[in-house]
Amino acid sequence: MKTRTLGNSGRSVSEIGLGCWQLGADWGHVSEPQAMQILETAWEHGVTFFDTADVYGSGRSEQLIGRFIPQHRDEIFVATKVGRQNYPGPYTEELLKRHISDSIERLGVDSLDLVQLHCVPSEVMAAGDIFDWLREFKRDGLIKTFGASVESMDEAVGILDQPELTSLQIIFNIFRQKPITALFDQALARGVGIIVRLPLASGLLAGKFTTETTFADDDHRNYNRNGDAFNVGETFAGLPFETGVALADQIKTRVPTGMTMAQFSQRWILDHPAVTTVITGASKPSQVADNTAVSDLDRLSDQTHQQLAALYASSIKAHIRGVY
Repeated sequence: MKTRTLGNSGRSVSEIGLGCWQLGADWGHVSEPQAMQILETAWEHGVTFFDTADVYGSGRSEQLIGRFIPQHRDEIFVATKVGRQNYPGPYTEELLKRHISDSIERLGVDSLDLVQLHCVPSEVMAAGDIFDWLREFKRDGLIKTFGASVESMDEAVGILDQPELTSLQIIFNIFRQKPITALFDQALARGVGIIVRLPLASGLLAGKFTTETTFADDDHRNYNRNGDAFNVGETFAGLPFETGVALADQIKTRVPTGMTMAQFSQRWILDHPAVTTVITGASKPSQVADNTAVSDLDRLSDQTHQQLAALYASSIKAHIRGVY
């Protein structure tokens, strides 16, 4: 597993991380033994970056990671997110500090490696007070570094100049290519790391879905496919499901022999130097093994990148819904 340095943290983290939303909720049920096996398998395959949030299963994801941490504390980097519990507000320093303290307790650590604002309203970030609070928490030792998980490129660019900002977490995949031109050069120039969520567009870019595929009632790919519960961009990257299936079938024809479509989709992301780590989720250990192998794959050809850029411009971009 290759590593990259995360922003100004001074820490090297695995290129392929583990997104842990599914260990909490919203992706069907993952049992505790299954969750622990997924975490251990990730570690065994070189994963050192684990991303979670306080609202994933009302703290369940953090608690499970907290059980995993003691055996590997010096080697792993755990990023969590706060700010959705009191969405859309009000946001106060006292409340944010309480939520950070709760995450510390669930994870069983002395301070958080990285705390990220969890898609808080853009006007709250633009006002700037919330970043002053984070800098204070950093000075007090509650957190080591901070960043923000955002929904749009306008939000990302708008906070790039915040002093001490370590990272931005964004949706970026073959279906959502806007960050290449809107964000990456500026993030590199400022030394801000990029954490990529939804690399497989909720599974569409693994290439295994058909229009007949169904999902459990408690799976967001069932109840949020049109943005009924939260930002539609977090489900299938904002594409209508049937459209996404058809586009994935087109992309599948470009996958080289010996590579799965899921690996191809993640390799495409890692080919962008601005990206620090890709937090691919997994609901079973075999998926973890397949995902981590991506770090050792060769870069895709320039021709492939050009073809996918052309496909995005001609056939994908117009179908994306939600803030972007």
